[in-house]
Amino acid sequence: MAISFTQIPQSLRLPFVFAEVDPSRANTGTQAERTLIIGQITSSGTATPNVPVLVQGVAWAKAACGVGSMLALMIEKYRERDPFGELWMLPVADNGSGVAATGTIQFTAAATAAGTYPLYVAGQRVFMAVTASQTTAQLATALAAAINANTNLPVTATASTSTVTLTAKNKGPEGNGIDLRVAYGGAAAGEAMPAGLANTITAMASGATAPVLTTALANLGDSPFRYICCPYTDSTSLNALRDAMALRWSWQRQQYGAVFGAFRGTVGDRQTFGAARNDPYASILGFSNSPDPSWIWAADYCAACAESLRADPALPLQTVRLSVKAPPANLRDAPEDRNTLLFTGVSTHTVDADGTVRIERAITTYQTNAAGQADDSFLNVERVFTLAFALDDIRNYIASTYSRAKLANVGQRILPGSRVVTTDIIRADIVARYRLLERRGFVQDAENFRANLVVERNAQNTSRVDVLWPIVPIDQLRQVALLAQFRNATI
Repeated sequence: MAISFTQIPQSLRLPFVFAEVDPSRANTGTQAERTLIIGQITSSGTATPNVPVLVQGVAWAKAACGVGSMLALMIEKYRERDPFGELWMLPVADNGSGVAATGTIQFTAAATAAGTYPLYVAGQRVFMAVTASQTTAQLATALAAAINANTNLPVTATASTSTVTLTAKNKGPEGNGIDLRVAYGGAAAGEAMPAGLANTITAMASGATAPVLTTALANLGDSPFRYICCPYTDSTSLNALRDAMALRWSWQRQQYGAVFGAFRGTVGDRQTFGAARNDPYASILGFSNSPDPSWIWAADYCAACAESLRADPALPLQTVRLSVKAPPANLRDAPEDRNTLLFTGVSTHTVDADGTVRIERAITTYQTNAAGQADDSFLNVERVFTLAFALDDIRNYIASTYSRAKLANVGQRILPGSRVVTTDIIRADIVARYRLLERRGFVQDAENFRANLVVERNAQNTSRVDVLWPIVPIDQLRQVALLAQFRNATI
């Protein structure tokens, strides 16, 4: 037996025992599965735009991004759902040509009795005490003060006569999704408009021009980020992420992951949006009529998926709880509408009787292949992450086991313990590793894998081994179809 040492030389005459440590057969480590949140900061934030940085707590994020900024609010929401995952942020500044969204609340009649005005701004409650003696102008002044007192809101407010004007802290189209409504909680939460009080709400609008992500995405380099949360749903931003993810999945980078986002709109709006996308590494959750803005839904969706997928990438995401506010009961999506959306690349959710929002099915926007034909190979988010997990596993295993080995032809006589391998040895190790993944519930059909596995020496480059790795990712239980074939009683 000839044991191959990499450090202890043959020309050694010193006594007595010398130990060389070889960890290549003991490596069970895995790559850190980081989350990256992309979002806008305000001018009061201290973070450097376009440079990724580790998040060091919610309070730190508010100082770095600006209190009430899109990114600070996304991080705060993300941490509610995933408090332990490694979290990074990619801050971006407002586009210099951007326009901030604005909306108004006009008081048209004063209250005839004391009460509380229960306003919701972007899902956050702003309670204002109301008396019967206040004029509509005084009500507007008091409401503007109450809004500005809550610095965590994504808007600022000014009052003029009887009207409050709200302006988004960040410029761009996402500000149009800042919801303004009264008494979302309804009677069950003890929320109602004071007697006699009347107002007219003009929705936030006119926000335009999202930041350009080119520089920010380029600065990610080869840094590994498994879960990327994006607040933007415009085609320019999503196309930039699509191209960045295609490069990250390439053989040059091998930094696998996916983008998570959310899109607000009617069923028709969501269907149109989904039909225009075709990204195997992007999952967009559709919703409407929720007080929470789309970027908060995106952060919550990403956090819920990351927490589950990090624990087990193959476990189905259906029924995973979200913490966003649900649409009112009479405005929730019907089953037939959700089924339609799942055929146009949009993920869906359901709502429990108590208002808890849950993921119904998480899919990617990928729908057709390069030939324009229907293709469901990357339909499910779980498949994307199971494949990423298995690729990382086999790459890590091969690199740890054979990073310093000599390659010989099959049939060559090799002394046991020497650092010489053949394609048959590599093949046997790959099969054994696959069987381990099968036992752990990540892949299936090991016998067919073994039969179809090809491991051969490259004819042009004799130092290279080529492998056809016919993985079969495990499936998820999605449906149980039951035929209730009843019978009459027999006597």
